Amino acid sequence: MEDFNETREAGMPPAEVEKSTAVEKCPACSADMIFDAESGCLYCEHCGTKKQIVGKSSEEQDFERLLEEKGDWGNESHVFRCENCGAQEVLDKKEIAKACPFCGATNIVRTDELPGIRPNAVVPFFVTLQQAGSSVRQWVRKRLLAPQKFRKSAKPEKMNAVYLPAFTFDSQTESYYAAVLGKYYYVTRRVNGRSVQERRIRYFNVSGSYRMFFDDVLVQASETVGQDNLKKLRPFDTGNSKEYSPEYLSGYTATQKTRTGLSCWEDAKKEIGERLKGAILGQYSYDVVSSFRISTQYYNITYKYVLLPVYVGHCKWRQKVYNFFVNGLNAKVTGKAPVSPLKVSILVVLGIALIVGLYFLFRYMS
Repeated sequence: MEDFNETREAGMPPAEVEKSTAVEKCPACSADMIFDAESGCLYCEHCGTKKQIVGKSSEEQDFERLLEEKGDWGNESHVFRCENCGAQEVLDKKEIAKACPFCGATNIVRTDELPGIRPNAVVPFFVTLQQAGSSVRQWVRKRLLAPQKFRKSAKPEKMNAVYLPAFTFDSQTESYYAAVLGKYYYVTRRVNGRSVQERRIRYFNVSGSYRMFFDDVLVQASETVGQDNLKKLRPFDTGNSKEYSPEYLSGYTATQKTRTGLSCWEDAKKEIGERLKGAILGQYSYDVVSSFRISTQYYNITYKYVLLPVYVGHCKWRQKVYNFFVNGLNAKVTGKAPVSPLKVSILVVLGIALIVGLYFLFRYMS
């Protein structure tokens, strides 16, 4: 930090911008309070005092606000002053909350100091660290293709409770579609003196309009977890999210978004398109989709910039790290585990044996 001060005294423009952070103090003993997932209150580890969080439900934001969104911090870092001990620390551009390395206080960036749009919703942690660890161990034991020793001995290491940024979108849609669908039918033919069934396809055209409302289409706004893992961790019950308050972040790590709201909206439209296609085709009886065209209009679009509770950790096996993620609301787990080559080989052999057995059984019955 001396270099930072010397740079300022020399009159050079610093890359860092000094800002302050918030720390919640215990009303009884003035120690730092943290959010307790089990009780949903602020908790003082020093004297045991609990403090209710007076939070109200989050509200949808008008889509026009996303059009006003400014850029992120770019490559800048920022100096934050800890209100607890006065230490100054350079935080990464993506961090909203982080523990002070000098006194351990969780310093939370005030949202009015964040660039661009602000988080307006949060889904508080409900699952404790211990419960998350138990869920991971159960998940590991269910990885049937993992080595037996890994399934029995693997333990989650360095689990961190992190609030991850995401956007949810609501929208009314009106679509016009046209598709060519096919239905199987069979004809009997004589081949080499034997009657055989031959499958054919009868195609038909469909078209029309379709209206559908979408509620809380969820899209991740950072690369920490990824959209595929986020889908596997659902649901997050974002419909019951709370209005953003730094109290929920006390004692936790939180990251700022690295993607713009408009880019997340583009991903949301892709998911909406997939759901629309499924809903429209669900109206018809068909076996084959030859072509499908759709044009969709979006109305009354709203969004929430929400922080989601996720435990991030890993298990080690033979010098390799396997990451996993736990939904901090319902303890649902996703991630990767090692695969036993022996188990895979046995499975392949059994599959081949089954196919061969069915082949000879079919020939015998014919």
